[in-house]
Amino acid sequence: MSADKVFHPRSEGIPSEGVKDQYADGKAARAWNKFIGDSNQRTQNYKDFLVGLLKKNGCKRVLDIACGTGIDSMMLVEEGFSMVSVDASDKMLKHALKARWERRKDSKYDEWIIEEATWETLPQDIKNFLPGVTFDAVICLGNSFAHLLDEYEDQRTQRMCLKNFAQCLKPGGLLFIDHRNYDAMINSGATPGHSIYYNCKYPVDIKTSVLVVRGKPELVTLDYCLDGAFGDGEKSDFRLCYYPHKLEKFTAMLHEAFDHRGKHQLFADFKPIDQVPVPGFYIHVMEKGKD
Repeated sequence: MSADKVFHPRSEGIPSEGVKDQYADGKAARAWNKFIGDSNQRTQNYKDFLVGLLKKNGCKRVLDIACGTGIDSMMLVEEGFSMVSVDASDKMLKHALKARWERRKDSKYDEWIIEEATWETLPQDIKNFLPGVTFDAVICLGNSFAHLLDEYEDQRTQRMCLKNFAQCLKPGGLLFIDHRNYDAMINSGATPGHSIYYNCKYPVDIKTSVLVVRGKPELVTLDYCLDGAFGDGEKSDFRLCYYPHKLEKFTAMLHEAFDHRGKHQLFADFKPIDQVPVPGFYIHVMEKGKD
């Protein structure tokens, strides 16, 4: 089946000026928080993968640049990492701040820093509250980077943000960044209903639409439907829009962001790439070149 026959663009799901905060009305943030659950609902494969690589490489200070409701950051706080967590969505950050407040008597959470920041100005935003600090690791997981839609054909905004991520790292530091297998999604027009990140306890249906402009995929829209998440018997719907990153192009952008000096490792669903024929997610680990 050709790609153009699979795609069903929906104009109401296409932002006119990119996506700064797809959770601005708070509805999606509330439903998303139910979808991902808490740190105890993270899949063990994900936790073992991330914590294992961080500890193996001696990482201590970690910057979560898409912290959302703070679930991943809390998982890492519990594992003893020094966490700085930022997000562009104040609606999402309210959940993280509330979670930190509820655990204020736990000494592990005393030094957890939560601030609002945007990827386009990330190094300066970090400098405003932590001058002179760089990180052992930066994490941008859960298909977060694909939220950044780019109005430029050469993807200059995305390229700039990737360079900003690299700038926040110490020499030898690691960037963990992922994206869905958009190559497969474009070919099939479907998204796997399960997630390698979350053990969601609610039935979830995901409907996939892809916008094609002049024969090129430009936008993927996923409509999430959670059944009974709020205990009222009603279905909770929310829509998120993503940039469909192709594996080859995204890998090239990463190498460019690290001045072609970074060491690149590619994983499929937290396993070696050759062990998963058609992964749901690609996970990139970039090591910043040492001076």
